[in-house]
Amino acid sequence: MPSSPTKAPWSPTDSLAAVQEGSKRAIAAAFLANLGIALAKLLAFVFTGAASMLAEAIHSLADTGNQGLLMLGSKRAQRAPDAQHPFGYGTARYFWAFVVAVVLFSLGGVFAVYEGVEKLLHPHSLDSVGWAIVVLAIAAALEGFSLFTAMRETRPLLHGDTILTFVRRAKSPELPVVLLEDIGALVGLLFALVGVVLAAVTDNPRFDALGSLAIGVLLVVIAGLLAREMASLLLGEAADVGEIEAIEAALRSGPSVQRLIHCRTLHLGPEEILVAAKIEFDQACTIDEVAAAIDATEAIVRAEVPSATMIFIEPDVYRPDDEAATHSTD
Repeated sequence: MPSSPTKAPWSPTDSLAAVQEGSKRAIAAAFLANLGIALAKLLAFVFTGAASMLAEAIHSLADTGNQGLLMLGSKRAQRAPDAQHPFGYGTARYFWAFVVAVVLFSLGGVFAVYEGVEKLLHPHSLDSVGWAIVVLAIAAALEGFSLFTAMRETRPLLHGDTILTFVRRAKSPELPVVLLEDIGALVGLLFALVGVVLAAVTDNPRFDALGSLAIGVLLVVIAGLLAREMASLLLGEAADVGEIEAIEAALRSGPSVQRLIHCRTLHLGPEEILVAAKIEFDQACTIDEVAAAIDATEAIVRAEVPSATMIFIEPDVYRPDDEAATHSTD
C-alpha cells in the first residue's frame, strides 16, 4: 500500500478542535443535501422512467447513508480506552470510512452500471423530460451548497495543495470523503443531464442508459480511490513529515538529552499519534534524574504537537550501527 504524499510544512495552528468541528459541519450539510436530492430524484424517476435518474437517486441515497456511517464512526471513536483496546478506538473512523467506500462501490457504482446495461439492452422512451431537468437543476444547487461547505472547511487545511493531494495526505477521513462524494455527485449530475437531454433531442433512450453507465464508472473510480486511502490508514500510517520533524526537535530539546537515536510514529486515529523513541541521556544522570528528564521531554513534545497523545521513551546508549537501525524496523 503506497503511503500518502508528504504534507506541506506542519503548523500548530492546524487546531484539532477546528478540524473536528469543520468535519461535523461538512457531514451535516452533505447529509441534509443528499437526503433532499435523493427524494427529488426518486420523484423525477417516477415521472420520467429515466435510468440515469434512478442511478442518480440510488447514488444520493448511498451518499446519505454514507454520511450516517461517518457520524457513526466519529461517535464510536470517542469511546475511552479499555482493557481490550488500550490504545482507544480512534481507528473506528478509518474503518467506517472504508465501509463508505464499499457502499459507494456496490450500492452506487455497480447498481448504476447494471441499470445502464439493462437500459441499453432494453431501451424505452422517456416521459416528462422537463421534470428530470428541473430536478437535476435543484440537485445541482443543493450539491453545490454541500461542496461549498466542505471546501470552506477544507481550505484552511490545504496549505497550497490540490484537492487530490489533500485527500491522499489527510489523516481525518471525513472531509476527504465528503469532498470526493460532492465532486462526484456534481459530475454525475452533469452526466445525467447530458444523457437525458440527448435522449429527448434524438429520441434515442440509449443516451440515457449511457449516462447511467458513466455515473457508475465514476462512482467505482471514486470508491476505489477512497478504499485505497482508508485501507492505508487502517494498516497504520506515520505522522506527516512536518509533525515528525516537530516531534524530533522537541525530543532533542529535552533536559539531559544527548542524542535522539531514533523515533517512530503511528496514527492511532486522525488526532492521535503514538510516539516511540530511543534517546541517549547524559550518562552522569541517576535513574531518578533520567525518569524526570523523560517526563519533562514528554511534556515538551505534547506542548509542541498536541496530537502526540501517547509517548514511549526508552533510554539507551548510542552505538554506531544505530544509524543504520534508524532506517529499519527494530
